[in-house]
Amino acid sequence: MAFGLTGFVQGKKALRRSLSGIKEATLKSSSIPKGYFAVYVGEDEKKRHVVPLSYLNEPSFQDLLSMAEEEFGYDHPMGGLTIPCTEDIFIDITSQLN
Repeated sequence: MAFGLTGFVQGKKALRRSLSGIKEATLKSSSIPKGYFAVYVGEDEKKRHVVPLSYLNEPSFQDLLSMAEEEFGYDHPMGGLTIPCTEDIFIDITSQLN
């Protein structure tokens, strides 16, 4: 009794190819250039921003990190560094650092 095993194997290979394409696209979109790191900013909807490591030396950015430590400690709900401020404030501070 045969169930068309060749069709099943071909379908499984096609599924694997499409899943590997999804993984590849996810890795590309989530990769961060060398010398940068990602933060999540916003009150309700968190938006991802990629910022240079040099910001870590800036007192105004360190204030944001202190806010994040007070709010979340080391448990960040987004899986990355989450800064608890509005996106407008974050953009204002980082634009002054550029």
